[in-house]
Amino acid sequence: MVSKLALFNRYINADAVIRYVEERRHEDGGYCFVSVLDETNINDTYYAIKIYKVFDIEVPEKEKTIEFLYNSAQLQTAAVAVAMAIEGMAILGARDLAQEKLELLFQKYNPLEGKFAVGLGGSEEFGTATPLEATYWAVKAMSAAGYHPDDEMKERIREFIMGYKMGDSYGVTHPTTTMTYQALYSLRNLGYRPPKSEHFRKVEVCGDWGGFTEVPYSLPPYLEPTFYALRGLELQNQRATCIRKHISFVRTLQNPNGGFRRSIELGISNFQNTYRAVASLDVLLKWY
Repeated sequence: MVSKLALFNRYINADAVIRYVEERRHEDGGYCFVSVLDETNINDTYYAIKIYKVFDIEVPEKEKTIEFLYNSAQLQTAAVAVAMAIEGMAILGARDLAQEKLELLFQKYNPLEGKFAVGLGGSEEFGTATPLEATYWAVKAMSAAGYHPDDEMKERIREFIMGYKMGDSYGVTHPTTTMTYQALYSLRNLGYRPPKSEHFRKVEVCGDWGGFTEVPYSLPPYLEPTFYALRGLELQNQRATCIRKHISFVRTLQNPNGGFRRSIELGISNFQNTYRAVASLDVLLKWY
């Protein structure tokens, strides 16, 4: 049976991806995508864990990484980062420690008190939190830690999400790929079954490009909407139309250092984009 790493090496330089990540692991068990800086953080550490998971590779010295995530999730830490730390610890097998940090998460994200972590900063995507972002990450964290919200909490979250529904998609001023996926994922994870959205079809780019966009009928494609659109299609038991084009798009984003950038234009690598690239390829290869 071909290993996951060997399979990926047929399409990208997967060995270089692993080297890129390993060279940025620090003594405290955390990671920093800028290798020369000793500024390890939850975000980069979370994505390092997720990259290893895609390749089915054990995280090196994972006990150190668990300790780093546990100690880094503090009162001053933004809700999204706390959620990442919880999910990361759960992935590494420390669900008991992840559950301990749920109390901290609920200080920042508490639907029963009308607290949805909007405006608390620390956005994983755009610098300032989008309305559905913290909900998405909180739901992922609760699921990873084995926490089951009661019916009242689930209904409060559902009502909050539905406030951003636009047709069969989700957004603030207009529907976006990111928020549509985050909304649908959260609703389905909580046990609701919203109708399928055609948004992911409308943002698919074939032709000479490949990839997906944030809003329908626009160019150029970027990695983050590609990641979310592929996830969205998979969530709805659908497939992309031009799979070969999307694989080609992802391949073009790998930089010489092994990491990935977000667009066809020149750009620096980081862990977030590198994870999205390999995770997108993982979905595409299932359909190929």
